[in-house]
Amino acid sequence: MAKAKGTGLFMVWADVPADKEHDFNRWYNEEHLAELMAVPGVLNAARYEAVQNGPKHLACYELESSAVVETDAFKRIRREPTEWSRRAAPSVVATTYVRNIYEMIYPTTLSSEIESSTMAPALQIGRMDIPADIEADWNEWYSTVYVPNYEKVTGVIRGRRFQAVSGEPKYLTVYEFDHPEVSKGDEWAVQQNIDPRNEKMRRAMDHVPGSPGIWKKTFELVG
Repeated sequence: MAKAKGTGLFMVWADVPADKEHDFNRWYNEEHLAELMAVPGVLNAARYEAVQNGPKHLACYELESSAVVETDAFKRIRREPTEWSRRAAPSVVATTYVRNIYEMIYPTTLSSEIESSTMAPALQIGRMDIPADIEADWNEWYSTVYVPNYEKVTGVIRGRRFQAVSGEPKYLTVYEFDHPEVSKGDEWAVQQNIDPRNEKMRRAMDHVPGSPGIWKKTFELVG
């Protein structure tokens, strides 16, 4: 089976005016995803739409590593845009546009299960900064307590943590869900406060607007 996940993520969030959405969605689904999937090191991709918070549109690309974005093949797509890209790309039409590159920090190594896993039906994503004076303790807690406990919840495929190598804020948490309602159940609520450190560490996080949010998959290239 072809490798489907690496250690890098390329994430693009956007809000688009209603009169531009049809062309924007067609451009993504009919041209742009295939264009990026042809770049060596871009392993998988899907589009998602927010069902809680936002921005509304999310394009998620799984990369061999964050270094893929520095290759000429990747940069050429922005350097030499198609006519459709000049008209419909989020950098042109979006009222909110976030373009970030990340490298995985949890887990610290890729398992064969992660490497072969497909794009999840839903994602819960947190984007946050943390004060420097508690950053080391917070990272230890997040990776050894907080995410592993949520991974016990029915419907959670896995949790991964990333650090931004381009864009802000510094940290990204991605929970892959079987469906968008996973974090609304009792099991999730139990884990939310199961450890005595959870409340203090959560309060210390500085989330960007729209974080945490939940996105449902709307389009994926197949075959």
